[in-house]
Amino acid sequence: MRDTRIQKAMADMGLCSRRQAEQIILEGRVKLNGRPVKLGDKMDMASDLLSVDGQTIRPPKQKEYKYYILHKPRGYITTARDDRGRKTVMELVADIPTRVYPVGRLDKDSEGLLLFTNDGALANALTHPSHQIAKMYRVTVHPKAEEEQIIALSNGVYLDDGSKTLPAVIRVVAEDDERTVMEMSIKEGKNRQIRRMCEAVGLEVARLSRKSIGAVKLGMLAPGKYRELKPSEVLALKGAAQKASRQKRAKKYED
Repeated sequence: MRDTRIQKAMADMGLCSRRQAEQIILEGRVKLNGRPVKLGDKMDMASDLLSVDGQTIRPPKQKEYKYYILHKPRGYITTARDDRGRKTVMELVADIPTRVYPVGRLDKDSEGLLLFTNDGALANALTHPSHQIAKMYRVTVHPKAEEEQIIALSNGVYLDDGSKTLPAVIRVVAEDDERTVMEMSIKEGKNRQIRRMCEAVGLEVARLSRKSIGAVKLGMLAPGKYRELKPSEVLALKGAAQKASRQKRAKKYED
C-alpha cells in the first residue's frame, strides 16, 4: 500500500534530510517506477522502485546509522554535487564506506563543524527551524564592534528579508582598534544567518567558524579531517532533538 510520502521515504533510507528531499523532488530528479514524482506523492516501501538521478535506491536490509563530524575548510560548498565544478564537502568524506550526507550547511567561505549521517530522521530534527538547537560560532568582524552593536545582536536584529532573529548569546573573546573576535551562540539556521546579522548592524565578517552543535564540539579536529561521533555524542544530539520536539508540542498545546 502506498502510505509513505516519498520525501519521508528518502529521509528514512538515509539519502538526505526531508527538506533536502523536497528540493530534489522539485528539481525533477526523483522517479517512482520510472515516472517523475511531485511533492506529496506516496510510495509502497516494500514494492515500489525509487530512483534518484537515474540510480535505483533500495531500502537497507538493516538500518545501520552512521554519524560523523567533519572540520570543513574554507573553499568547499556544502552540497552533494555541483554543476559548476566547485569543490564540495563530499570529496572530503569520499572514503567513508557508508553513504552519508551533510546535516545543514556552511557556506563556501565559512569553516568548522559539519555533521554527516544517513539517519534522515535525526538530520531533519537537527535542521528543522522550530527545534532551536544551539550552535556556537567563532566570528571575527571588522571594524571593532561597539557595545550597542553587540547588544543589538544579542537582542535579535531584522535581516534583509524583514525577519527578526531570535536572541543570541555573545561573548567577546578579543578585540583591537580594527576588529573584534566573538563567540556567538544561536538557535536558528537561516541562510548565512551570522553574516547577515552582522551586516544588519554594520559589521563585516572576516572569518566564521562553527565550533559546536548542541553538545558536539569541533575540538582539535584538523581542517579537512573527519571522525565518527562517539555514542555519547549521538545520544546527546538525539536527546536535544527529542527535547526540542517535546517543547514544540507543549507550546502548540498551550496555544
